[in-house]
Amino acid sequence: MIAKLLDFMREQHPFELLTEEEMELASANFVTRNFPEGKIILRHGGPISSCLFLIAEGSARLAPDDLSGRILDEGDFFGFPSIISQDCPTATVTAETDLMVHCLPAEIFTGLLNNAKFADFFLKDLSERLRLMASGGNASLGGELTTPVEDLGLRMVVTVDPNDSVAEAARAMRQAREDVAIVSCEPPGIITDHDFQVKVLADDLGPDTPVHQVMTQHLKTLPTETPVHSALLYMLEERIHHLPITSDGKIVGLVSATDLLRHQTRNPLYLTRQLENLEDPSTLIHYRDDAAAMVERLFNGGLKVAQIGRIFASVNHTLVRRLLRLAEKKLGPPPCTYAWLVFGSEGRMEQALITDQDNALVYADAGQNNAEYFSELAKTVGADLLTAGFPPCPGGYMAANWCKPLDEWVEIMSSWVQCPTPESLMMAGIFFDFRPVAGSLSVTPLEEIILKSADSQLFMAHLAREAMRFRPPLNLFRRIQSDEGKVDLKTGGIAPIVAAGRVYGLKAGARFRPTRQRFETAMDTGLISKDLGQTVTETYRFLLQLRLREQLGVLKTQGLPDNRVSLNRLSSLERRHLKEAFGVVRELQEKVAHRFQTNLLG
Repeated sequence: MIAKLLDFMREQHPFELLTEEEMELASANFVTRNFPEGKIILRHGGPISSCLFLIAEGSARLAPDDLSGRILDEGDFFGFPSIISQDCPTATVTAETDLMVHCLPAEIFTGLLNNAKFADFFLKDLSERLRLMASGGNASLGGELTTPVEDLGLRMVVTVDPNDSVAEAARAMRQAREDVAIVSCEPPGIITDHDFQVKVLADDLGPDTPVHQVMTQHLKTLPTETPVHSALLYMLEERIHHLPITSDGKIVGLVSATDLLRHQTRNPLYLTRQLENLEDPSTLIHYRDDAAAMVERLFNGGLKVAQIGRIFASVNHTLVRRLLRLAEKKLGPPPCTYAWLVFGSEGRMEQALITDQDNALVYADAGQNNAEYFSELAKTVGADLLTAGFPPCPGGYMAANWCKPLDEWVEIMSSWVQCPTPESLMMAGIFFDFRPVAGSLSVTPLEEIILKSADSQLFMAHLAREAMRFRPPLNLFRRIQSDEGKVDLKTGGIAPIVAAGRVYGLKAGARFRPTRQRFETAMDTGLISKDLGQTVTETYRFLLQLRLREQLGVLKTQGLPDNRVSLNRLSSLERRHLKEAFGVVRELQEKVAHRFQTNLLG
């Protein structure tokens, strides 16, 4: 019996982290007990748990409130929070089926916590363990993008006087072998080789031109302790190539785009600069590969998926803006203002690899000539995006099909809220994640429709039911159900969390698009508990990180990445966390159904 129990324990994380002596101590003290279906094993507010319970067969329900709670099955534990805190259980545990458990006395379990690796599993809650699991997949590969920017080795500061001539400034920069100088004035200024080209030579100014006439003031700076990835994103969003670094408010050095990431085709700043200078869209045939290499570089540098998504979104915005300018040059100036919108993961800034086109175009005024112009503009840019590696949306949600004047957009989106149908709810789920990335037309009227949609209880109930459309792949025994050994992370976990986040975000009045920020707003307004909200956001990050890791692995073998993961490629700990993640998704969906009363829809 002990030998059989030892074999069982060696397959269960974190027991495999115990020493052989500790393992034998535990197996010698485990007592096997059986509970019939419906039997309450621990009661919320009841006596402190006397042992750690390890489920051997069957399943149990852990319910912290009046809802159905979370299902535990073979290999899961319960009772340990009460032992560690020496307080009453915070949840009721009931045998969901006939249940067999191995019970380890509290005093033996407490002694095993002296093993730090073993203890970590029990001392950290699920959200913390998922966070560590998500970050652990790539942080070991260098983490260079998470280090402070000062660790790069800052460039020396060349200083010039504002009354110096540009010729004197150029000589000072040449002598120091730098292409940038700080101008000593209040506030400080900056002048670069690029300024000499576009502000001096291009304007036929002479070498005696004073520096203050062509310098840039009101510098954008960051402190020395800023992580490299934050500096990178800042330079992308502010569209600057040289960044002064400060300590105690004083400039102590500079970094440039090439300092941040050395491999040029994998450098977001380099890729952005190439896009800004793009003249021929047909040269975009390598953009998909360059973008994937960039994402791999960022991932291996230690960045989280959310950070990668923001950087990738910034690069893609530059691409769209440039393609629109080239199309305008070809078609002539637009007859009225417009806005280019993106949806889906791009709209939420959660895209890590190139996916289908999800975009639309809104223009200010109706009219036959306007319709023809913007239709052609949408088709031209859509074709160029196809060249860049963005395939057409299978559902047709692209600007070539969704190119309408603002008034018509207002009418259509209002009808989705007023008369929800299966088709309109599906479109609302797509279009309500929109984000304008180019053009000067204000889309505030569309924003207001989205915000006011939360006032319609019927619409919100229908939208909440849409969040139930995909279910986590857990079978009746709460084990992961695979298809030929693979699990779809998108339909099983990512999509349900996104949909739930959209509903909670709308109800909380969030203007944010990223899923994490939607849940944070819902937590701040009390729509969802902080415990569940934080666990959901860490679950989401874990699933995104796991999917991206697998996708990058497939790309290395020249395969086509998708949303599936092979269970046999995961460690036992990853499989456990994946099952727990799906359990969190199931609990979240139950909360959504209860909160938005989807049962009233019939």
